[in-house]
Amino acid sequence: MAKVRPLNDRVLVKRLEQKEQKKGGIIIPDTAKEKPQEGEVVAVGPGKTGDDNQRIPLEVKKGDRVLFGKYSGTDVKIDDEEYVIMREDDILAILE
Repeated sequence: MAKVRPLNDRVLVKRLEQKEQKKGGIIIPDTAKEKPQEGEVVAVGPGKTGDDNQRIPLEVKKGDRVLFGKYSGTDVKIDDEEYVIMREDDILAILE
């Protein structure tokens, strides 16, 4: 992967693929599946700047598994891999 360093309070997340879903014995094709809302943090920015011009570090770190909203972030393609870049505020939870 190319070196990517998100700015400010943004994080780069790689979506984790969900297992193949079957509803009543019917296999759902890839085109009809929803995008996963779970991912792994690949890179984080340095944090946002507070009112006193001090950096506020992010709570998430590289390697964390996170949950995020369905329409959060912007989809980007880097070296034929698909990622989502979003603000830390768009992350709903860290999975432990």
